Amino acid sequence: MQSQITSIWGELEMKRKIITIDEEKCNGCELCVSACHEGALQMVDGKAKLVSESYCDGLGDCLPECPTGAIKIEEREADAFDKKAVEARMAEMKKQKEEAKNEEPATLPCGCPSTHSQVFDRKKTEAPKTPIQQERTLSELNQWPCQIKLVSPQAPYFNGADLLIAADCTAFANANVHSDYMKNKITLIGCPKLDMVDYSEKLAEILTYNDIKSISVLRMSVPCCGGMTEMVKQALIKSEKMIPWNVTVISTNGEVIS
Repeated sequence: MQSQITSIWGELEMKRKIITIDEEKCNGCELCVSACHEGALQMVDGKAKLVSESYCDGLGDCLPECPTGAIKIEEREADAFDKKAVEARMAEMKKQKEEAKNEEPATLPCGCPSTHSQVFDRKKTEAPKTPIQQERTLSELNQWPCQIKLVSPQAPYFNGADLLIAADCTAFANANVHSDYMKNKITLIGCPKLDMVDYSEKLAEILTYNDIKSISVLRMSVPCCGGMTEMVKQALIKSEKMIPWNVTVISTNGEVIS
């Protein structure tokens, strides 16, 4: 009987390699969540968490994506990796994504002005300006809405557009974002840390439904902002399109550093 108990316990728990997360170092960028193919990680209160030991295979695909070194592999007693449980979890996550995708269009025409698509003609001749008005910098925003969460992937302004995908803070850190980056582009903004949403699915839809000519990513130098680049990379993979794209990084004091 003792040997049977020992055998059963051995199947449930064993000494093996498994990841560990240092929450003090975790900046909430979510890159590890996107890199985990088993769905073992998720964001909880802005920090990456291991959902279940049985979901982690210990191979560490998430390690190279972590910009702060918060994830490491250790060898310790842990639940055995359960392939069937992972398959069931991934199927459930896929189902939830599909349900969220189907529900999203229904939320757009809610009557809220923030979701109504508009295009602005910045080339239109305007009335003469006063000396004070002439000193002001003109907006180069060419469409509304501009929040990634609010746009419709099939909005008419996307077709044939040069796309700018910018982190929220860039326009506040650098005074020339409008003239240097937004001009003649369709602009989408978001925050990979605070929005707590994987925008790669919506971005992939935009790329799939429309003839996007180019993509420019504008992000801050802080590590969590690397999520902007990762979301665009994943969207390109999911859309299976070859679209020219580039990344510009702005420091917290507003300097363009790459």
